Amino acid sequence: MPEPLLEVKDLTVSFPNASGDVRAVRGVDYSVAEGEFLGIVGESGSGKSVSSLAVMGLLPSSARITGDITFRGQSLLGMGDKQLSRLRGREMAMIFQDPLSALTPVYTVGQQIEEALTLHNRGISGDLAHKRAVELLKIVGIPAAERRVKAFPHEFSGGMRQRAMIAIAMANDPSLIIADEPTTALDVTIQAQILEVLQKAKEVTGASVVLITHDLGVVAGNVDRVAVMYAGKLVETGPVDEIFSAPRMPYTMGLLRSVPNMLTAGSSRLVPLEGRPPNLAKLPQGCPFAARCPAAQDRCREAEPQLLATDGTGRQVACHRADEIAAGTLRAVDIFPRPPFHEREVLEDRVTEPVVSAKGLVKHFPLYKGAVFRRAVGTVKAVDGVDFEVLPGQTLGLVGESGSGKSTTSLELMELTAPQAGSLHVAGHDVAKLSKSDRLAMRKDVQIVFQDPMAAVDPRLPVGDIVAEPLTVHKVPRAERQRKVAEMLELVGLDPEMADRYPHEFSGGQRQRIGIARALITEPKVLVLDEPVSALDVSVQAGVVNLLEDLRDKLGLSYLFVAHDLAIVREIADTIAVMYLGRIVEYGPVAEVYASPRHPYTRALMSAVPVPDPEVERTRRRIILAGDQPSPAEDIAGCNFASRCPLISLLPEGKQQRCRGEDPVPVLHGGSRVACHHVDSISRLDTVDAASQSSVTSA
Repeated sequence: MPEPLLEVKDLTVSFPNASGDVRAVRGVDYSVAEGEFLGIVGESGSGKSVSSLAVMGLLPSSARITGDITFRGQSLLGMGDKQLSRLRGREMAMIFQDPLSALTPVYTVGQQIEEALTLHNRGISGDLAHKRAVELLKIVGIPAAERRVKAFPHEFSGGMRQRAMIAIAMANDPSLIIADEPTTALDVTIQAQILEVLQKAKEVTGASVVLITHDLGVVAGNVDRVAVMYAGKLVETGPVDEIFSAPRMPYTMGLLRSVPNMLTAGSSRLVPLEGRPPNLAKLPQGCPFAARCPAAQDRCREAEPQLLATDGTGRQVACHRADEIAAGTLRAVDIFPRPPFHEREVLEDRVTEPVVSAKGLVKHFPLYKGAVFRRAVGTVKAVDGVDFEVLPGQTLGLVGESGSGKSTTSLELMELTAPQAGSLHVAGHDVAKLSKSDRLAMRKDVQIVFQDPMAAVDPRLPVGDIVAEPLTVHKVPRAERQRKVAEMLELVGLDPEMADRYPHEFSGGQRQRIGIARALITEPKVLVLDEPVSALDVSVQAGVVNLLEDLRDKLGLSYLFVAHDLAIVREIADTIAVMYLGRIVEYGPVAEVYASPRHPYTRALMSAVPVPDPEVERTRRRIILAGDQPSPAEDIAGCNFASRCPLISLLPEGKQQRCRGEDPVPVLHGGSRVACHHVDSISRLDTVDAASQSSVTSA
């Protein structure tokens, strides 16, 4: 066997703490071969990022590191910072999770790429370094690279900043690229672009790649081998196909069964992975996963299993019952059975008064210039004439990329004030005609659950006061508030005795349940759910989504569900509205839109959603959108999607001119409203393979 490029042996990383050392990484062993793509997955706090920062020598000085890390046979832990600095950026490169904080705001993107080149190539001229920077930006798909190389990081979108980070990483053709959650905060369309660029970087440089992520769909479609981490240790490793088709560690099974699959969502319930990871400063005796594992036995609580090879294929598993799982006597469906599924009632044949009805809704923001003499220089069209309805007991999913107007639309509903244009009716009342007292009373009927459960609550208040806050506003007596708080906590699956605790004492999923309890305490008719699960681990997501479905069916709630994860939307929504640049481009029943998306943007969104199945991912046709959304302040004569539309290049010139000169009006096609001139030509996208599609969209 050839010597591995990177080898990690018995790596342990601990951080001193007043309550005991936090053992973030505990005896981790893995290797990366030349040209290999390794995926490291696990929940937040499992040690994924810490182990990779140890490889790069970027941990704080307080970290205590033992074990060994060798790169091309050379030990890295014995090196000083100067020696490591010669390797970092030249032989080893890292792509960080947040590119805005990783890039220096006072230097242009070009200067930062050139710095990576000149640090490791002393003889390179400034002119040659500049040309190489432009070339790298072109390789990673930055449009107008000659101009953009002079731009500062804040002038780039999130996806463009991440691509610039990849350009810096591949500047010196490194042998190893470590990508730490490179797509976590990105839209699915930009995520697809970044993953394509990462694969291109691997091909161009010939580098090995270590991808750290919690998104199993991303892992399925890109890596060769998977390493699963839990509580600072590897618990299962092996080829990606075998891990996904036949996991042998209950934790891996739980992760795979909890992740939503866009191709099958809506036909079964998600499987939550109950409990929370252990405290790394106070690890329990035995297997750290035993407290959450339905298959745990007494021996699991007595001794921690070692990571052992199970066969000759490279599979390694840390589980006392791995042999039973491999033999098929202990199956994933037995360990993590799916909750019972009930078909949703279809309201197509019934005339029902909507709980929320918006027609021609508009929200524009003026753009000003000048500090002393301010003058309006344009208008940001955040919401530009949208129509939608939320029916009783039903869920409307509002999807689209960041900046498409989803959150602004939901906040228009929350304000309950007269819109700039159009109309908004809630529970049969025109909000423009509400008096001050009527508006206060109606706020009981419309509540919101925010994206970040920690930022949405006051950390100084106990949970009981947080949940009771809406009742305090409406002057409900104290005794009644306490009764309702206990009732709501129990309803969302929390112990009422937890009312005296503070938010920091709860896990992310529990904090989101607290947010849901607070929203439900006024007995609302409609809940606005603004990305309610995007900040949660996939294992926690499943439990929150199931809870929301149960509450909707039990209490007859209506939801406006704002999200960018189309798999989650298919799981919970009855109707879907796809937004782009402040407008709804496709609107219809979930089953119909997912089975046959008729707008090119909808089709691109759905093709970009990763599916947690390696075999499916390798055969799926992707539509990679070029560039980013235009500015909502820009005046566009024709279709606002024309500049990125993958269909327009496949049409004759006459039809292209119509797209660029005439704004499409939503028209009924089947059961959906679609704002596209050429719905009848949408099937042309199915005949274009991924390679030619990519070249078409880049043209």
